[in-house]
Amino acid sequence: MTGMADVKTLLPQERTRTRTWAAMLAAFVGQFLVVLDVSVVNVALPSMRSDLDMSAAGLQWVLNAYSIAFAGFMLLGGRAADIYGRKRMFLMGLALFTAASLAGGLAQEGWQLLAARAVQGLGAAVLSPATLTLLTTAFPEGPARTRAIGTWMAVGAGGGAAGGLIGGVLTDLLSWRWVLLINVPIGVLVLAGAVLRLAESRAGEQRRIDFLGAVLVTAGLASVAYGIVQTEESGWTATATLAPLLGGVALLGVFVAVEARTAEPLMPLRVLGARAVTSANAATFVIGSATFSMWYFMTVYAQSVLGYTPLEAGLALIPTSLAVVLGSKCAPRVMAVTGAKNLALIGTAVAAAGFGWQSTMGADGSYLTSVCLPGILMMAGTGLAATPLASLAIAGAASGEAGLVSGLIGTSRTMGGALGLAVLSTVAAARTAGGTGPEELTAGYALAFRTAGTVLLGGLLLMALWLPRHRSARP
Repeated sequence: MTGMADVKTLLPQERTRTRTWAAMLAAFVGQFLVVLDVSVVNVALPSMRSDLDMSAAGLQWVLNAYSIAFAGFMLLGGRAADIYGRKRMFLMGLALFTAASLAGGLAQEGWQLLAARAVQGLGAAVLSPATLTLLTTAFPEGPARTRAIGTWMAVGAGGGAAGGLIGGVLTDLLSWRWVLLINVPIGVLVLAGAVLRLAESRAGEQRRIDFLGAVLVTAGLASVAYGIVQTEESGWTATATLAPLLGGVALLGVFVAVEARTAEPLMPLRVLGARAVTSANAATFVIGSATFSMWYFMTVYAQSVLGYTPLEAGLALIPTSLAVVLGSKCAPRVMAVTGAKNLALIGTAVAAAGFGWQSTMGADGSYLTSVCLPGILMMAGTGLAATPLASLAIAGAASGEAGLVSGLIGTSRTMGGALGLAVLSTVAAARTAGGTGPEELTAGYALAFRTAGTVLLGGLLLMALWLPRHRSARP
């Protein structure tokens, strides 16, 4: 009888371990795909243009359609995971993302590709917050959750970093279509496993979603993101830029006013009353604004100045890719010794040093000192800083609002990256003054890296003054 009792005790434990591993695997693969598709299409753009007869402006929207939908809907996606269930929204987001990837890979006209990329961004906005909430519900607060978040960060960073290499290999060996079609078999396999193995969880009783708030915040964020990407084509003072920017800010102001008066708001304003949540998101926004552009400038510098092919440029950035993964993986262990705030400061300082070094680049720079070593510093520091910031934000949220805060973290990172890339591209263009020679281009890129390093130093001051020393309790 004792043996039977032991078996009955072990079976629930075994099921719990299986579901925990399933949640981890689903979260990691989902996040890798979401971040990968931000950058994987970059090297395939020339092939897309020639095959689908797209204009230069249309080609830019292959990137922008995804990023605008991703940024605009992520807060809604995070809240939906809390209300309707994390597993349900994970499955819905992944199914939408996979179907859109198939449609994009089979597109025969430029507008079909752009529509597919927009839907893909919507699926990513639902999927990404659900991946983090799967982890936070599978692990109680403590070292195990911190390690899981660190691995999640590392996987996401690795997806973004590997985009250039994977895109180059698929485009060279197969065709541009496979940078999208590769998501389909992976998505189908993860969907099948998630249906069978994931356990459902939600934040208490099911409630009505705040559709007015959802429309306002989604339209506001999408409008701001649209205005930001318009700066590359129209400049900061053009009506095409200012109208969506100011309109988006106005919509977000109305959203805040509505949320203050709604019985069941999409984003309870008390969430922003938690010092850990607001300060960590502000720091994530600042760091994202500086570091997101690194991959773009390093890739164009390697190809346009040093003469690398797309595949060679992807291979050249492998050490940098490994650095951000290693930094994210080491962060939980280091954080146990230094504390979350100190590690965020250390990581940001390391990244700023890397940006400063990179700003000394020359038109005839060597791979080791102009690409590899400064890139390692930049991304290792970013990996070290990202995990404690996410941990602080999640720890400062109520358990029923983990999905909302996860979406808020993703929104801060994405919006910061979009704004930073637009501003730094403008800085680089102003420095080159229309010149296309190696010296002119290098001077522009160097100024962009110097500016990003200065932004990170400002972020250091922000975090030193605002981040809580210990994980903050709720307001």
